[in-house]
Amino acid sequence: MSVSIKSQKEIELMRHAGKLLEEVFMGMQDMIKPGISTLDIDKKCESIIRSMGCVPNFLNYSGYPASVCTSVNEAVVHGIPRADYFLEEGDIISLDCGLIYKGYHSDCARTYPVGKISEEAQKLIDVTKQSFFEGIKFAKAGRHLHEISAAIGNYAESFGYGVVEDLVGHGIGTSLHEDPAIPNYAVKSRGIKLRAGMTLAIEPMINQGTYEVEWLDDEWTVVTADGKLSAHYENTVLITDGEPEILTLTQM
Repeated sequence: MSVSIKSQKEIELMRHAGKLLEEVFMGMQDMIKPGISTLDIDKKCESIIRSMGCVPNFLNYSGYPASVCTSVNEAVVHGIPRADYFLEEGDIISLDCGLIYKGYHSDCARTYPVGKISEEAQKLIDVTKQSFFEGIKFAKAGRHLHEISAAIGNYAESFGYGVVEDLVGHGIGTSLHEDPAIPNYAVKSRGIKLRAGMTLAIEPMINQGTYEVEWLDDEWTVVTADGKLSAHYENTVLITDGEPEILTLTQM
């Protein structure tokens, strides 16, 4: 395993890539309402990214056909935008996308309500988001990677939720996916020791029911095996000698 340590110049580039991606999400968030198609969200996403002089890093990545993953309700990740798929009142939608700025990647995901949603759906969104923040309490130089993993998983499981095991977070930098792999659940090993300058995409994927997932025939969309809801929350994070810096979240 080779985990890259970013220089100060590289960190500045990734910091800017993260800030720009946050602006992309703000633009997409404003579109989320009943009646909008997932393809319309994708078009908006790509338009904003290219208007910034950046490149959507998901588009054509390993053949993925869009700039943003639009995963609705029981879809965990990698939902493909469609012109004939319209959001409905009460849905939840996870948006996952990234961009390339001067050769450096950022990656982020959020789950949003569509109109008025159930209390159970809102709780899932909230717990998934908080599980990320429980994890990054350990995202500090000198700690070990799997301390992050255990904190995420233990928090989500305390609510009776299933933590997806087939998909994990990852390092990020000049490539979208770099070492290390970052589980969202407790594992036996401590994992690598964290060092200042590491950049990680930490992304809890939490299911309302079972942790088990299935792939649809499109070979991209991952759904919960029991058809219950799933939520996703991700940020690109910089490890420092002090508190971690969330590069894709400057506005709390």
